[in-house]
Amino acid sequence: MAALGQGGVLQELVLGAGQPPDPGLSEEQRQARQEWEALEEIQSGLGGTSGAAPPPISFSEALQHFQSAELPASRGKVRAPGRRGMLAALLRCLRGPPRLRPQLRGEQELALAMAQCALDDSEWVHMRILQTIYRQLTCSRLGCPRYGAHWEELGFQGVDPGTDLRGTGMLGLMQILFFVLDSRTLPLAREIFQLSQHETQNFPFCIMSVNITRIVIQALQEERLSRECNRRQQVIGVLNDLYAAAFLRLSRLWEQQHGTVADAGFFLKELELSTKKKPKQLLKSLEAYLSRGLQPPSLPSSQIHFTNICDPGVELEGDS
Repeated sequence: MAALGQGGVLQELVLGAGQPPDPGLSEEQRQARQEWEALEEIQSGLGGTSGAAPPPISFSEALQHFQSAELPASRGKVRAPGRRGMLAALLRCLRGPPRLRPQLRGEQELALAMAQCALDDSEWVHMRILQTIYRQLTCSRLGCPRYGAHWEELGFQGVDPGTDLRGTGMLGLMQILFFVLDSRTLPLAREIFQLSQHETQNFPFCIMSVNITRIVIQALQEERLSRECNRRQQVIGVLNDLYAAAFLRLSRLWEQQHGTVADAGFFLKELELSTKKKPKQLLKSLEAYLSRGLQPPSLPSSQIHFTNICDPGVELEGDS
């Protein structure tokens, strides 16, 4: 786009963008205009359709959308915990986790319905969630096309993030959204994203995130989280904190044991056991990490170092 650097040409092409070809323009100027219009399409975040980039969305606004949506197809797929016999009920009373309180069942159903809700290109809120995740992780002020290799750079398997959400649905994206918008967890999210880009210890960030959401969903369905949900009188907040705690645990194991993609199955299996058997311990570890309010201490020179992936000053507003 060398022609755009010539005096006066850039301004002329911006004002004339989207208009019919001007016969008075030189071939070089026409080519420059076409390149500029193509750049505008990329920046729009809509993959070549007209319109501005979707505005960022907060976690609370996105959650309100799902709370107000009926999600009939998704709710119909929700599998509630199965009924137990008398012996199982007796054992539960003696040593098992408590049942989720009735007043929290609606929130549990909402979480599981979101996990059954597919990413929908026609849902404006879905697109805003996707774009906000992209902008927060890359620190970009611009949007991005709906499909493209840029999603692989974030750790999806292909050009369409929607194909990686089977089993977690929109809850998989909602948990990433929480992770990158909450001011407490954003530094941790970016730290883990940096680790995922490491030359030898890299891993697909978003695919790993989806796997963690899947583990959290299983823990909820198996009523491993009922005690904590009852104590805090909420479900989705517990799910999000457990997700962040599990990601923290995974990143520490990955760093300490010099994990690679080949080790992912082993680490996820260990994480699944920890999440289901010791959720309270994981949550305490996250609480301790966040209460320090500090980044992890610098590693000795003999160990791994990571550099910042973006200017920390360029970020969206996150939920507190």
